[in-house]
Amino acid sequence: MNNKILIAIGIIVAIFIAVFYNQASADTVNAQIRDHYKSIIQQTPHNQQVCSEVYVPNRRGPDDMLSGAIIGGIIGNNVTKNLPDGGTAGAIIGGLLGHMNQDNPGGSYQTRCSTKTTYTETQKSVYSHSTITFTDNTGTRRTIKYYK
Repeated sequence: MNNKILIAIGIIVAIFIAVFYNQASADTVNAQIRDHYKSIIQQTPHNQQVCSEVYVPNRRGPDDMLSGAIIGGIIGNNVTKNLPDGGTAGAIIGGLLGHMNQDNPGGSYQTRCSTKTTYTETQKSVYSHSTITFTDNTGTRRTIKYYK
């Protein structure tokens, strides 16, 4: 009878082991979790003053001819009081002189500065997303994307 009891206990233990083993393996999931990163470029601005020597010609503008004509007309009227069109002749001569002064060659070198913006680029690796890959109970391999 001892043998029958031992055999019965062995069968019961085997059944328990089989049941708990199947249940434990059904709850076990073989999965792989992976973090994904992406590369970004960060730009940092820097302001820089840039100066250079430039040649500036002696050009004053069209008002030199106009002011020369006005002054020439006034002088022409005063100098030639008895002559007709003295003011006109003075205005023409004054205008020509003013125009010649406007086209006077020459000039000077001057320092001109401006602000220039440059950028320093830095490459960084930052978190993008995570994935979990597993095989479901039908044998299909699945991948799910998620964010931490």
